[in-house]
Amino acid sequence: MKKLAILLFTLLLAAPVRAAVDTSTPEGMIKGLSDEVLTILKTDPDLKKGDVKSAVAQIDAKVLTHFNFRHMTSLAMGKEWRKATPAQQDTLVKEFKDLLVRTYSNALTVYRNPTIVFKTSRVTPTDADALVRTQVLQPGNTPADIDYHLEKTPAGWQVFDVVVAGVSLVTNYRDYFTQEVSRGGVEGAIASMRNKNETQDKGK
Repeated sequence: MKKLAILLFTLLLAAPVRAAVDTSTPEGMIKGLSDEVLTILKTDPDLKKGDVKSAVAQIDAKVLTHFNFRHMTSLAMGKEWRKATPAQQDTLVKEFKDLLVRTYSNALTVYRNPTIVFKTSRVTPTDADALVRTQVLQPGNTPADIDYHLEKTPAGWQVFDVVVAGVSLVTNYRDYFTQEVSRGGVEGAIASMRNKNETQDKGK
């Protein structure tokens, strides 16, 4: 589960810097996010010193706002989502987002500058969802397919799932949530994620 998340966010960094892109389209939005991350990685002085906190904070503010973490969390929890109160749902979304962001910070330390190829994406102006297919290439490694599922919201296109080598990020977490809710209820799942986040913080 952790390896999939690390691969996901590492691949998001892979696009080479481009000229201005049209972020009003699904493909343009993904390209724009990749460019934004690369700019941060190349210019953040703290990251060059080995401190990822500043870069992660910037990426959280500038990039992850384009991910619909509430939708991602509800999909990952499946039927268990309905067992949570509105307040618990808000906490689940926060902890799940924090878990992915902290996992992402680990990915930053092993970033090796791969390149990404965008495959053909067909989206009409009336479509409410879209699929952007990409393939990541790095010398010495097998090409990795990564597909972004996006939905059109009042705030623009947002990512609600990512499929890496045929494995869905939200589906990959579903067994985890099912197990934790069955063991300790919704509060147990919240406590488990919070513990994972605190453990990762202590490990830095």
